[in-house]
Amino acid sequence: MAKQKILNKKSMDFLEKYLNNASPTGYEWEGQNIWMDYLKPYVDEFITDTYGTAVGVINPKAKFKVVIEGHADEISWYVNYISDNGLLYVIRNGGSDHQIAPSKIVNIHTKKGIVKGVFGWPAIHTRNKSKEEPPKPDNICIDIGAKDKKEVEKMGVHVGCVITYPDEFHILNKDKFVCRALDNRMGGFMIAEVARLLKENKKKLPFGLYVTNSVQEEIGLRGAEMITQTIKPNVAIVTDVTHDTTTPMIDPKKQGLAEIGAGPVVAYAPAVQQKLRDLITDTAEEKNIPFQRAALSRATGTDTDAFAYSNGGVASALISLPLRYMHTTVEMVHKDDVENVIRLIYETLLKIEDGETFSYFN
Repeated sequence: MAKQKILNKKSMDFLEKYLNNASPTGYEWEGQNIWMDYLKPYVDEFITDTYGTAVGVINPKAKFKVVIEGHADEISWYVNYISDNGLLYVIRNGGSDHQIAPSKIVNIHTKKGIVKGVFGWPAIHTRNKSKEEPPKPDNICIDIGAKDKKEVEKMGVHVGCVITYPDEFHILNKDKFVCRALDNRMGGFMIAEVARLLKENKKKLPFGLYVTNSVQEEIGLRGAEMITQTIKPNVAIVTDVTHDTTTPMIDPKKQGLAEIGAGPVVAYAPAVQQKLRDLITDTAEEKNIPFQRAALSRATGTDTDAFAYSNGGVASALISLPLRYMHTTVEMVHKDDVENVIRLIYETLLKIEDGETFSYFN
């Protein structure tokens, strides 16, 4: 596992298909099917749960259990109210950004299929320049070309329909991946690649590996909270995205310094088990994998927290992928970082021993 190229054509075809599929929070199952179909040759069996979390298991009979985890869901909107003149008002499903909504095309998911719409916005000529009103959740609305409420309902759109953006995957300047929902479909992709490498390199692990793609992270880590009770792991290595803080209007003194292309970001936080974290950083140094560090105050805000504080305490750590423009439709990551997160998780797994407690007192 020296600096060999990790991503191949099959990987990239899977990534593109996986990203372009919509998986809003609470509606992740189509994406999970794509993910499990890719993972099938590399795992022994699958676990799925009531709300749609999917887990590929290697060595299912082993007593000692290690989780590597990402989350499957993306932010979205719900139809909240339909006006008499056929406009749709929305509420968030996850941390959707109202500021980016105006003039975006949307997909409204209905039983009849996708209904297209647009987030309209008043023309610049009509706005009061002395007191510009910014986009807010209560003034943005979607136009689906219907003349009234009755016509909206006839099109199959009703309160509770979920709404996503159609923006698809592309590559900028050969090595920057851009798409909506890189947060955190990249996590699911990277852990799947770890499983692939273990299989292709014929590595035998001394423990059970649970490759976990959790649902409902964006509304409070709920999928991880559920699946950790099912798996009851001994160790969890979580991967999610974190902010690149080198773009305008972000203060690195407050947010910490992280940059795309400079390597995975290893988290320091109370929820991070320090001996497990040391194993990760020692592995990075030994294998010459570049990495960055982030200090997180009370909580990581990721599924790490859900695993760490479950089942009487699970040794957990967080390896993040630096990302620009989080919760927009143009999220951006660096290919080198993607490969290095995969490499770091893979190499760390090869160092975990059966029965390792990571105890501070041994």
